[in-house]
Amino acid sequence: MKMKEKVDNVLRLLDENYPFEDKCYLIHENEWQLLIATILSAQCTDDRVNIVTKDLFKKYTSLTDFAGADFKELEQDIKSTGFFRNKAKNIILACRMLLEKYGGTMPSDIDELVKIPGVGRKTANVVRSHIFNLPSIVVDTHVKRFSNKIGFTKSEDPVKIEFELMKILPEEHWIRYNTQVIAHGRKICKARKPDCEICSFREYCDEVLKNK
Repeated sequence: MKMKEKVDNVLRLLDENYPFEDKCYLIHENEWQLLIATILSAQCTDDRVNIVTKDLFKKYTSLTDFAGADFKELEQDIKSTGFFRNKAKNIILACRMLLEKYGGTMPSDIDELVKIPGVGRKTANVVRSHIFNLPSIVVDTHVKRFSNKIGFTKSEDPVKIEFELMKILPEEHWIRYNTQVIAHGRKICKARKPDCEICSFREYCDEVLKNK
């Protein structure tokens, strides 16, 4: 099967199985809350981040609040998300940069976004997708796992995976590819114990085919 045919079939199945999965899983009310939540989501589940940010965004209600936060206090506020020292430092520095360099407004250009402390291409693409609705591919753990299993990429590097997926996926599917694959990863294609027998993608999955 040619790659284009495989891509078309997989995307069709994603739309059939997850037609309404185009939402952001991180709860937020504005652009800077999403940025902070995404920074916190590194090596942490979205569910845990949402628990933490529920109180965090009540305590710190603006960029100015975060920019002026006490470092040690913020560490304790976000401790359960892991890597809290580095995350606290990046959040404070990111908010200071947004205020000082961008006047409190989030840039949409990816080259500008990745200049912000704690922001890599994944975080930048989350903001671009869900704040600015700009076609972007977010490579998280689910997208990496699924894309490798399905044979869309053989790379382990998230940046390489992003650019490889950009070449084969139609631009209009970039944003929802991430959210649909997250839904599939949580429900079926789990990291530790995937339910391959009931998976709609098994006939296209390299991992299933090689184990037959």
